[in-house]
Amino acid sequence: MIKQKMLHEGKVKSIWTTDDPEICIAEFSDRITAGDGLKKAELPGKGVLLNKISSLLFARLAAAGVPSHFIRAIDDSSMLVKKAQLLPLEVVVRNRTAGSICRRLGLAPNLIIEPPLVEFYWKNDAFHDPLLIREHIAMLNLVNDEQYAEIVKQALAVNQVLTKVFAQAGLDLADFKLEFGLSQGQVLLIDEISPDTCRLWLAGTTQGLDKDRFRNDTGDVLEGYREVLKRLLATEK
Repeated sequence: MIKQKMLHEGKVKSIWTTDDPEICIAEFSDRITAGDGLKKAELPGKGVLLNKISSLLFARLAAAGVPSHFIRAIDDSSMLVKKAQLLPLEVVVRNRTAGSICRRLGLAPNLIIEPPLVEFYWKNDAFHDPLLIREHIAMLNLVNDEQYAEIVKQALAVNQVLTKVFAQAGLDLADFKLEFGLSQGQVLLIDEISPDTCRLWLAGTTQGLDKDRFRNDTGDVLEGYREVLKRLLATEK
């Protein structure tokens, strides 16, 4: 597969076309950002960790019958993915209270949310990715009703699989962010699943091994990511 033209350069990864019009290459960088990109750094080796963790988790989802754009990893920091049209939404699934929901609603952290909560945010840097209700999504014509329902269905299916995967690794999945696209007219899980997008705590604690270490200066970021990968690999059969 030959890398050709860059389609999109995001905060932490780039998407490239290939000689197959239906397949792209997602390349992870060593960049890390927080606070709408105001806080940023380069962490050598981070891209490799994200690629390995995302590849492993997408494969686990596929084995459980949850499809995504992931095809296979092709080198340490890149993967082949199905081409998809990005839907301008960030979808957050919450199993426990943490982060912005605590600040918005005055909640203590680490309260169990049952059933899990699915939130939608407009993927729009100019407006700082605002929280949306369903009526906002319809008004802005971001997705139609059928696509909305399918996104919720897939997000909860992802959560059901990932909570078990991480529990086997001795980790609590407090919350996580997903992105979706359209591939051949169908809603499809895209982007990545990693400690950049998941809030992961050592089981029974709120000790994080994720991007909060960078946001809040609470520890060595790469050490946390390496521990997540180590624990996931230890659960491989």
